Amino acid sequence: MEPFNRLQAVVVPIDRANVDTDAIIPKQFLKSINRSGFGPNLFDEWRYLDRGEPGQSCAGRPLNADFVLNQPRYQGARILLARDNFGCGSSREHAPWALLDYGIRAVIAPSFADIFFNNCFKNGILPIVLAADVVERLMQETFAQEGYQLTIDLEAQTVLTPGGTILSFAVDSFRRHCLLNGLDDIGLTLQHLSAIEHYEQQRRQASPWAFLSQGA
Repeated sequence: MEPFNRLQAVVVPIDRANVDTDAIIPKQFLKSINRSGFGPNLFDEWRYLDRGEPGQSCAGRPLNADFVLNQPRYQGARILLARDNFGCGSSREHAPWALLDYGIRAVIAPSFADIFFNNCFKNGILPIVLAADVVERLMQETFAQEGYQLTIDLEAQTVLTPGGTILSFAVDSFRRHCLLNGLDDIGLTLQHLSAIEHYEQQRRQASPWAFLSQGA
């Protein structure tokens, strides 16, 4: 998992409350368990004028010109600004996979669905909770200024606006540690690799019969 420390990037606004995971990545794309390849289908039903299918090339599909991801001013955005209860609905981990594959590394909203919130941390995305009035102000600034950028400093737990306003946010210390060091569940486990290997050697010695089917 790529570490997250400091991010300065263009902001893309999703000006809707209760955006569910089926909107983030529609159900027909859940057949794959690979974490990559979902970016072209992020917000598929809002982004395109036809129905997308797994394995279908998105090149040449008719675009919805009114949707923010298709507007030139938001190209290259890595920060998503959203409304209340972002990521509600089913618990599919494909939702943060799609966001990350598109390039989104942080999502700012007044509130998140719990499972989506947890899945973001496990997949290298930083979900930031800011007050609704603060998000409203950021929304209006994003609409007003093309190429609007925010600077997120996870170490300091701050968001810096172009006007110099510093916004503080809270984040669990363990999750912060994992993001700063690029540690997902597998990475955390591998930190104890020597102890795991030592335990396996002891098991082989104490119970060699348990490993006969493995060719031991």
